[in-house]
Amino acid sequence: MDGDATLAHKVCLADDDVDAINREMHAQVQKSIRLHPDQIESMIHLLFASRHLERVADHATNVAEDVIYMIEGRIVRHKEERFGSKSGAK
Repeated sequence: MDGDATLAHKVCLADDDVDAINREMHAQVQKSIRLHPDQIESMIHLLFASRHLERVADHATNVAEDVIYMIEGRIVRHKEERFGSKSGAK
């Protein structure tokens, strides 16, 4: 929100990392439920927390994309456009 397009681009890239962490958390929770069915309630809470954090990252990305538009005048709603490359290179 400081008008820093470089930081906004970094936020967009970090969203991919958060998505990967959320997927990994989902896999770990599945494994833990199988190994410790008595802890299913705690595991479900953990899964929901991970999912909500992933949604926060999605919202932060939306704000960052708006910042990029305000500073650079480019719409970067598609990942391959976030750094000006059509190939998706980062």
